[in-house]
Amino acid sequence: MLARHPLDAMPPALLAELEVGGLVPADLYAAVVAAIDEDVPGEDVTSAATIPVDARGTADLAAREPGVVAGLALAELVFRYVLGDAVTVTERRPDGARVAAGDLVMRVEGPTRGLLTAERVALNYASHLSGVATATAAWVAALDGTRARVLDTRKTLPGMRALQKYAVRCGGGVNHRWSLSDVAMVKDNHVVAAGGVVPAYRAVRERDPDVRVVVEVTELAELEQLLDVGCPWVLLDNMDPATLRAAVAANEARGDGAAVLEASGGLTIERARAVAETGVDYISVGALTHSVTVFDLGLDLRDATP
Repeated sequence: MLARHPLDAMPPALLAELEVGGLVPADLYAAVVAAIDEDVPGEDVTSAATIPVDARGTADLAAREPGVVAGLALAELVFRYVLGDAVTVTERRPDGARVAAGDLVMRVEGPTRGLLTAERVALNYASHLSGVATATAAWVAALDGTRARVLDTRKTLPGMRALQKYAVRCGGGVNHRWSLSDVAMVKDNHVVAAGGVVPAYRAVRERDPDVRVVVEVTELAELEQLLDVGCPWVLLDNMDPATLRAAVAANEARGDGAAVLEASGGLTIERARAVAETGVDYISVGALTHSVTVFDLGLDLRDATP
């Protein structure tokens, strides 16, 4: 049987760690409950058939490639939900830590059935989030020495936005807007509907003077128009390095009235450095979250006592 440990019985230090990471323990707990219910709607029939009910074991969660880990605190939450006070977690590396292939990132000890029942959900979270963190770290490294910083986008898996954006931060990236409500991002379809970049920008300003506004442009002329009306943040979409350099020069010519410039659209890590060296402030990368490769983590049972 699963312990299904309640949230208020979890170690306070673990919950505090999640909160420090900008996550909401109650939301994560609810997600873990749903994930375990999906994976174990009845009993773990394989473990029940092959493992004595009173067997105990120790399992190592290890990296099988180099990268940056994230989601290990959440993986611990999974094990503690399934096993309650019967599990001991040690040697857990902090989220955001760089690891090499073969490095131990967490050790769990407890009832063997429960360890293997919780294994897949814990690995699903940690492998995916470590993949996001590792991909982000690679972009950060590619931009090193330039002024540009890497931004994420809203291209996140439904229900996973807070976790994926957390993993981006673990990898050294910066979170862009969280939703359609916290930042007004005027994109091409909004520009068409409003009749131009300036009318679109002014419409947002008139309706909500306090909201942060980002306006997407595809031509230098549109950038100049927005700079004339004091737009604070401009997204430069699908521009080549030469055009980006011209955009940066036009912006810097405004002195203190310069806008934040963000490059986006069709970017690859191979092109990252060339784009960053144009002088833009940010590079936004949807691939950090929408098409990331999972990080190879594995859990191996070191010993088991019947």
